[in-house]
Amino acid sequence: MKTKPNTTTLDQFVNKHYGPKGTQKRDKLDQGFENFKLGILLQEARKKAGLTQEELAQKAGTTKSYISKLENDIKEVRLSTLQKIVELGLGGKVELSIKIDVGH
Repeated sequence: MKTKPNTTTLDQFVNKHYGPKGTQKRDKLDQGFENFKLGILLQEARKKAGLTQEELAQKAGTTKSYISKLENDIKEVRLSTLQKIVELGLGGKVELSIKIDVGH
């Protein structure tokens, strides 16, 4: 893909304004993105299952307000609670992976 001389890629922009990976400011940005992404994934799964926030909350033993806060990146979720929402509420399974930079 050709870029214009004055075009900045997303990676260049993030590096300029937040620093390279491994810096405190960049790590904070990256963590925020992961929380945001989790909320979007949960919302997509709920909608695919044809459930409202209220219905998912009832199945998972939590509140509509809590589900809304997770989906809108207002509240962080504990792993055990996420598993309960996904397994009891959506009939799914949470899968995790850990990536380690060899240089650390």
